[in-house]
Amino acid sequence: MADTTDSTRKTTLDKDLDKLVRVEEATTFLARGLVAPGIALFFMAFVAVAVAIFTAGDPGAIAIVAAAAIGAYMALNIGANDVANNVAPAVGARALTMGGALMLAAVFETAGALIAGGDVVQTISRGIIDPAAVADPAIFVRAMMAAVFASAIWINLATAIGAPVSTTHSVVGGVMGAGITAAGLAAVDWGVMGGIAASWVVSPLLGGLIAAGFLAFIKARIIYQDDKIRAARLWVPILIGIMAGAFSAYLATKGLSKLIRLDGTSILVIGGGAFLLTWGLSQMLVRRQSAGMENRNQSLRRLFKLPLIVSAALLSFAHGANDVANAVGPLAAIVQTVRSGGVDGAVAIPLWVMLIGAFGISFGLLLFGPRLVRMVGEQITKLNPMRAFCVALSAALTVIVASWFGLPVSSTHIAVGAVFGVGFFREWYTANSPRRRAYMERKAERLRAERRANGSVAEAEPEAEDADFDGGSETGATEPVSREDVIRRRLVRRAHFSTIVAAWVVTVPATALLASGVFLLLGTLR
Repeated sequence: MADTTDSTRKTTLDKDLDKLVRVEEATTFLARGLVAPGIALFFMAFVAVAVAIFTAGDPGAIAIVAAAAIGAYMALNIGANDVANNVAPAVGARALTMGGALMLAAVFETAGALIAGGDVVQTISRGIIDPAAVADPAIFVRAMMAAVFASAIWINLATAIGAPVSTTHSVVGGVMGAGITAAGLAAVDWGVMGGIAASWVVSPLLGGLIAAGFLAFIKARIIYQDDKIRAARLWVPILIGIMAGAFSAYLATKGLSKLIRLDGTSILVIGGGAFLLTWGLSQMLVRRQSAGMENRNQSLRRLFKLPLIVSAALLSFAHGANDVANAVGPLAAIVQTVRSGGVDGAVAIPLWVMLIGAFGISFGLLLFGPRLVRMVGEQITKLNPMRAFCVALSAALTVIVASWFGLPVSSTHIAVGAVFGVGFFREWYTANSPRRRAYMERKAERLRAERRANGSVAEAEPEAEDADFDGGSETGATEPVSREDVIRRRLVRRAHFSTIVAAWVVTVPATALLASGVFLLLGTLR
């Protein structure tokens, strides 16, 4: 009996201990989920306290502090949602780890915001609402504060459900809704809104065309060449040089303009010089990397990892320059209005305002970004380094051009347009390209000759890039596949595309209505 009792006691004790362990594990799991929100709240509180100290004694200091905290909240949400488009292609193509991608994006987002973000901030803060239509400074400040808060809430909700929405849509809709509520339809500059709306249509189309063009070039000049490695040694350095030239010209236009004025010829010389220098250095690097590589697409993928990383950095820089406006554009307008006592057309952008946007975006990315990075990089369409390079470079060039002209385009639109441009081009090229067909025929004949010479009947291992979408392989054989499998292999994920497009359609009216409600609520709290 004693033995039985001891055994029962031990079993009961083990069960109790197991329950305690499970409770401890559950507590730890829940605590981890609260770390990121806790850090985010600390960042917002730190911004509020720092701005309160910085503006102590200034007229309207309370309004500036409140606006700074809301701006920090908005910047965190932009980093959590929109920045995924910049590094997701590199993560999806396995060129960067998640941690490496987040750190790279954080550094270049901050640099882009601080070096080249001023022009777009002015478009957001003053271009949408006509200052003459909102003459009362208190009403203007309330409208801007409502716009930022409504936009941040919407983006936070979208991030929580895993939808990569346009933060530019959000803030523009918020500014428009608050402006209409504050002073009627006349408060909105509809000419500027028309240009912005047009850019939302043009940018995804342009992004898709540029991405498809780069992929067409890579396929024609590298992938479907008999000697892939030799072709890559020629063209990959040129592609890297194009990125370097574009980046340098953009930096000269945006960053150096704050120090010296450069004419078009000087900027062209800077861009051309960067292209030549990078092209020369890249030739040596690619030649060293390709030494001893097999004549396979797997080898090409390794060669494209470096330019993909460079393109991700370039896109992050451009995104920081363009989308910092969404976080701090209205904040800059509030600070200027409160300090000047009037609603002016000119906006002086304090450095501390830019710092809130830059660091807020970076913190938001590091704390909340991985979820949407995985969704954009891995679930919309299957990416390899060549395709991801085309997506990232296309998005970077499109955003750079838009930011160059001070036009707040949506990086989400551009990235999705580039992804679909790559996907649809792959389908068309596979079915219709004479160059690919001739390449496949030559390769199949070469494989058959090798088998006859070796007396082997074994099939060669097909390469993923050479596989047809209709079941054909590089050897010319066809295999029966289901309709579902054909759709899965041929098309980019339509479900994600539909979700994103629906979010695009809903975002502007939703944020406009939400900002209108927040504006009215703030009026009752006065």
